[in-house]
Amino acid sequence: MRESIAIDMDEVLADTLKKVIFQFNEATGLSIAEQDLYDKKLRTEYPEHVDALNNLLLDKSFFRDLEVFPDAVRVVERLNEHYDVFIATAAMDVPTSFDAKYAWLREHFPFLDPQHFIFCGYKGIVATDYLIDDNPRQLKAFKGTGILYNAIHNQSVEGYTRVNSWKDIEQYFLADK
Repeated sequence: MRESIAIDMDEVLADTLKKVIFQFNEATGLSIAEQDLYDKKLRTEYPEHVDALNNLLLDKSFFRDLEVFPDAVRVVERLNEHYDVFIATAAMDVPTSFDAKYAWLREHFPFLDPQHFIFCGYKGIVATDYLIDDNPRQLKAFKGTGILYNAIHNQSVEGYTRVNSWKDIEQYFLADK
């Protein structure tokens, strides 16, 4: 029986924040940079612009053309040789994202079984051995071993093994394989 790994999509496989910041700045006339969000989230730091943020995220095509983080495809393909790999994305947070996220996953990770795509909200129901996620709330709910993927918003989070890149994930899971 192989061990299983669930991997979050946004801010773990896909550079969602880069596109969010670009479009948020366009919509609001602000000039927010990623470093401005150190240990913060746009939603809480700019409550007066939550509607603009919601509008861009609710665009049905928003998640379709996100950039893939460096080495993600190569490492996930290697993981898939040794583990049962699932993608667990909190798509219920943005219900209009299903089609775009599915198409994005099929394009960039065609070697993964689409039956292993989990579109959910609360990841406490995910029953894999590991979860790689940038969201400490999801890791706290998860019953297996949580791996925190480094992101600008989670800098003060402790209590999890932190990985900074897909090369770190490769080392963690595949160093002896």
